[in-house]
Amino acid sequence: MKDIPLHHHGILSSRLAIGCMGFGGSWDEAEPYTLEHMKQLEAVVDAALSIGINFFDHADIYTRGKAERMFGELLAAKPSLREQIFIQSKCGIQLADEALPVRYNFSKSHIVASVDGILNRLGTDYIDLLLLHRPDPLMDPEEVAEAIELLKKSGKVKHFGVSNMHSAQIEYLRSATQEPFIVNQLHLSLAHRHFLDQELLINRNEGGAVSFDPALMPYMQQQRIQIQAWGPLAQGRYTGASRPDATEADLLTARYIEQLAQQKETSKEAILLGWLMKHPAGIQPVLGTTNAARVLACQDAERQAELMTREEWWSLYAAASGTFQPVILP
Repeated sequence: MKDIPLHHHGILSSRLAIGCMGFGGSWDEAEPYTLEHMKQLEAVVDAALSIGINFFDHADIYTRGKAERMFGELLAAKPSLREQIFIQSKCGIQLADEALPVRYNFSKSHIVASVDGILNRLGTDYIDLLLLHRPDPLMDPEEVAEAIELLKKSGKVKHFGVSNMHSAQIEYLRSATQEPFIVNQLHLSLAHRHFLDQELLINRNEGGAVSFDPALMPYMQQQRIQIQAWGPLAQGRYTGASRPDATEADLLTARYIEQLAQQKETSKEAILLGWLMKHPAGIQPVLGTTNAARVLACQDAERQAELMTREEWWSLYAAASGTFQPVILP
């Protein structure tokens, strides 16, 4: 399989990434994480490294900072680990509290202070990549550029990117800085197919319900911006999780994925991720699991992407869309 776009920027990143949103226990800031939570994190990191995953995705808001603090404890206990891995974090979301709602903040002061907080919690001098987490309608690109320049010159951040942004927003930010934005992290999966539907349903009535920038996928491919997928395993919708909102199409797709996994002697997770990674954009799935066994179940994903036929890819898309019923063998 061809290199992912990150490799064009000289970044030796693994094809899969580990999302750390689930670590740190509850989202109650006052509730501490436990020794069991630390053991869970260590098991996931060990599992990831054992199958060649070196990329770990954070955000300053994940469990209100506890996810990064936990990871920082792990780095302190294993000092050699820092240079073996690639750490990405995000800033720009301010969570609701008693006085204020959720809001987004790309002011220079907030970005710089957020990075200082991230570095303090992780116990490191730098992060490899900083993403601006969600669009701020009040953002001033010149002010963002000043923050980027300061963080780059100080050595606190090596690379920059965005999350959940469309092409015009990225271009607006790029207009003020020479620093490239090398990542855009989006919600993509077999269950969240808007990135494909906007192409396939053009000029059709069904396309009215699709919400995705039609220029975004080709734009990112042309600009060699790494597309990262959050939620790529669809919260277990097709791999065994019990979901009260499951549709007949979901259940049939899950059975088809299970059949493909049995035929190919692999895991259901590898089939599901392989479908996403088959896309020529070189999508990098971010695995949001805290289960080490599930991390290991994903190790065959890249090979399954290479092996997956066009017919299998289209059958999975159509089954999940509810427009096709694949033959399920007894």
